[in-house]
Amino acid sequence: MLLVGIGLLLTALDVFRWGTLLIGAALLAGAALRWVVPDVGMLAVRSRFTDITTYGVLGLSIVLLALMAQPKPVLEIPFLKDTLHFTVS
Repeated sequence: MLLVGIGLLLTALDVFRWGTLLIGAALLAGAALRWVVPDVGMLAVRSRFTDITTYGVLGLSIVLLALMAQPKPVLEIPFLKDTLHFTVS
């Protein structure tokens, strides 16, 4: 939760890319911790598979979107650029 808080603070301070990367990394770390920690006690409301899948997909999505954010994207996926121009025009 501390990493997400720092990420939100960085995003609020207009360091958008680093803030969202930190939020995505926190979700991926949460997925890894849920996989490694065998017993979570009363916190085990959902299944382990559901937690790992949800945190992993959301964390990876946020990291990829942060890397593709404008201006000066770090990651460029050619077919997404073509799709965007097709839908906007």
